[in-house]
This record gives sequence, structure tokens and C-alpha cells, in this order.
Amino acid sequence: MRSKKDLEIYRLLEEQARLATRCSKKFLEMANDFGNLKKYADELDQLEDEGDNLTHDLQNRIASTFITPLDKEDLKELSSALDDVIDYIEAAAARGVLYRLATIRPELISLSELLVKVAEITEQAVGMIRNGFRKPGNLRDLLREIHTVENESDRVFREALSNLFDEPGIDPLEVIKWKEMFDRIETAVDKCEHIAAIIGTILVKYA
Repeated sequence: MRSKKDLEIYRLLEEQARLATRCSKKFLEMANDFGNLKKYADELDQLEDEGDNLTHDLQNRIASTFITPLDKEDLKELSSALDDVIDYIEAAAARGVLYRLATIRPELISLSELLVKVAEITEQAVGMIRNGFRKPGNLRDLLREIHTVENESDRVFREALSNLFDEPGIDPLEVIKWKEMFDRIETAVDKCEHIAAIIGTILVKYA
């Protein structure tokens, strides 16, 4: 039987993963409504605060629990990586406001859609941890999906940079601004792949 402390740790991890998905969807909304960039950036800033609180609560819970359901270091690393996803999404939106980006580049929508996809799969994978890896084959399928989406995102990211650098007459400052935006979204996707790697390590230990 799982203890209440174990269930609370799983719940907080799942809340973090759910919040990362919410942030990814909010960012996609922003990409499709770029004229209201400030509005979405403010909303993502609030969601990022929620994420910090969840991370703080979970880290404290792990530290204060004598025997945790999984290795403490794995739990801490997983929680930190989930928080990173949220942080990088919020940072991308904040850069858009800071740099006063006015006109959307089409690649941002493609990257945002892939971000939502990988966040949703990551949320599913985190949700399966609670069940003690009873169906490791299903979980491995999800981890492979995360890797596949990350590869696709990497391709779109490279294409976005190529188009940016090759655009005739573009202001060099505009290149720098958009590169930072793209970098942060790609890093958020990379963090999801890192989460998949952490879960894969846990799977080897406990499945």
C-alpha cells in the first residue's frame, strides 16, 4: 500500500507536468494571437509563479520524507527539469515583450505546436510513474515519442534559423531577438527529452 506521503509526491509531480502542458498551450495561443503578446506573457508569468511554488513544495516534501517512493535524487532531478520547461516557455514570451516583437514569424507557430505535443506526451509519461511501471512497454513507447517529437522540433528550429539568417535585408538586431525566442522554445523541448531520459533511468531501476 502506498502511503499518503508517496501519493502526495506523485500528485505534485503530476501537477508540475500538467502545468508545463498548460504553459505550452498558452504559448501556442500567444503565437496565434501575436498582437496581444503582453497579455499572454503576463499570464505565463503567473503560471511560472505557480510552477515555482509547486517545485518548492515538492522539493520540501522530498527532503522531509525519510523513505520516498523513488530515489530522492531522481525525484529532485525530475522536478527540476519540469520546472525548467515552464521557465523556458515563460522566458520566451518575456523576450517577445522585452524586444517589442511586432510581426510573427511562421516558424514560431510550428515550434509552438510541437512544444504542445511534446509537453502532452511528457505529462502522460509522468502520470504513469504513479502506477509503479506496471506497463513498462507503454511507458517506453511514450519515451520514444518524446524523442521523435524532439527530433522534429530540432529540424524546424534549424529551418527557422536558416530562414532568419538568409532573409535579405533583415535588421541584425531582429535576427538576434528572434534567435533568442527560438532558442528558448527549443530548449524547453530539449528539457522534455531530458525528462524522458530521467524516466528511462528510473524505469531501468524499478521496472
